[in-house]
Amino acid sequence: MKTVHLLLLALTCSLIFILAGCVSQRDTMIQQGYPRSYADGFEDGCHSGKKAGGSMFDQFKKDVRRFQTDKQYAQGWSDGFRQCETEQEALDRQIRMNTEQQRLIEEREHNKREEKRHLEKEVLKGVDTRGLENLK
Repeated sequence: MKTVHLLLLALTCSLIFILAGCVSQRDTMIQQGYPRSYADGFEDGCHSGKKAGGSMFDQFKKDVRRFQTDKQYAQGWSDGFRQCETEQEALDRQIRMNTEQQRLIEEREHNKREEKRHLEKEVLKGVDTRGLENLK
């Protein structure tokens, strides 16, 4: 049961990453009127922020020369880094919480089964069950 839930969680996360990649953040920002330089920086900073936040699917990306000479790129990079690092950390936190919640649910179910087994044994203590063998 636990493996099934973890597999579903992994597939859900993968689907989110695949769908998020269909339209780039950069293209969306340019369509919304952001300067191309800012959008480039935001996209690079976002990848870097996700990596810093724990993503296994992103890489640190920064055009250092452009960051030093282009204020819009530098501002976009910084904004993207902060926003995406925070989002990645929140996503990781949510996954950990969901995993722990599922573990607790499974533990409760196990404890209930064990308690039921124990009660059944207690009820049957001292009861002669030899005659029940013929019911098989």
